[in-house]
Amino acid sequence: MEHANLQIFIAIVLFSFLILWKILTARRGRGGFIRRIPGLNEIDEAIGRATEMGRPMIFHPGVGEVQNVGTLAALGVLGHVARKAAQMGSRVIVTTAIPVVVPVAEDIVKQAYTQAGRSELFNSEDIRFLAASGDQLALATANVMEQEKTAAHFFFGMYDYTSLLLTEPGQRTGAIQIAGTDQYFQVPFFIASCDYTVIGEELYAASAYLTREPTMLGSLIGQDYAKIIVLAVIVLGALSTTLLGSQNFFVQLIGVYR
Repeated sequence: MEHANLQIFIAIVLFSFLILWKILTARRGRGGFIRRIPGLNEIDEAIGRATEMGRPMIFHPGVGEVQNVGTLAALGVLGHVARKAAQMGSRVIVTTAIPVVVPVAEDIVKQAYTQAGRSELFNSEDIRFLAASGDQLALATANVMEQEKTAAHFFFGMYDYTSLLLTEPGQRTGAIQIAGTDQYFQVPFFIASCDYTVIGEELYAASAYLTREPTMLGSLIGQDYAKIIVLAVIVLGALSTTLLGSQNFFVQLIGVYR
């Protein structure tokens, strides 16, 4: 079987057109519909609750390296959390086991407080590299929860077996906890120990959902349209092959068999 180069080229052009089209329409004020994601909607409420109680909050961007797509999505959520916290005059403590994440997170939080006109509230010591080991990081984060008496915890990004070690102490203290990960094996632990959980690809949509920035919003919707087309082609291809055989017109058109 050879690669269907022409068909792939047409698909790339079509999907690129869809994404660019939705970006342009979003910039004109017609962003389109995005379904409600409860976990993301509750972020602002959790920040407000921590502010009312006069207690800080913790943001943990996962255990992945900074180039990991889950970590990048988490840093986008951190930007939103930091902006809201700055507007309300609250503290955000970031804990991580990845050294490279520290300067990136520090820059995101510092910029958020500066843009809100509350630069005096920013403290670089609130961006904390606690340990390189996952177990030690979880224990150190639990210690921060107890010492700082944090009222809201956010866990977004890629997680491993330490997910429950990170969230269970906060669940015991009664803090509101919101988590999001693209690692499906860790989702049950987050559901059991957190108030709200963002699952799978919802994490990738978080920045566009929270900021409503037209470029990200249009790109997100355009990609969803592309997924619908791919799914439709798969279903039609399977049905036509089952009913008409592998050499039917539709299969030959998309170039699956050579």
